[in-house]
Amino acid sequence: MALKMLLAGMASVALAAPTRRMDAQPPVIAAHGDHLALRAAPINPEWIIRGTPLARIGEHSQSADEASLTAVWDCTAGEFRWFFGWDETVVIQEGEVHVTAEDGSQRLLKAGDIAYFRRGTWSTWRVDTYVRKIAFLRKPFPGPLATLYRIRNALRRGKYSAL
Repeated sequence: MALKMLLAGMASVALAAPTRRMDAQPPVIAAHGDHLALRAAPINPEWIIRGTPLARIGEHSQSADEASLTAVWDCTAGEFRWFFGWDETVVIQEGEVHVTAEDGSQRLLKAGDIAYFRRGTWSTWRVDTYVRKIAFLRKPFPGPLATLYRIRNALRRGKYSAL
């Protein structure tokens, strides 16, 4: 019964939400990362630990439902804390960054490295000279919807064949 009410509630929210034409965006968005216009993306001054890091961002694309974003981001020397409001996967293109996670684990990310940062976490970034990354950001589903997807995926894998 609770599952039916949850599904009905989610369906009503989905139906009430304004719809977007999926064809409003081109099927392929392509650009060379070096040709994206970068604009200032100041780091929160309260997060800066050392130096005067200057960050910039250039948005490449955003999904029609605004749940994912791809961008190029770069930063000059400095040390700062960073809060990840979205799930974020990064590919370091140039330079390097020393990352310390909340649990104290440390990583040196350099050109070619890929890293994933979970939404809702903090890390400390130390950029000795310069770093440039491609960032793939994704807003996670709300809790109830995420639970439904996990159940659906488990059913597809045959974990809950008794349901």
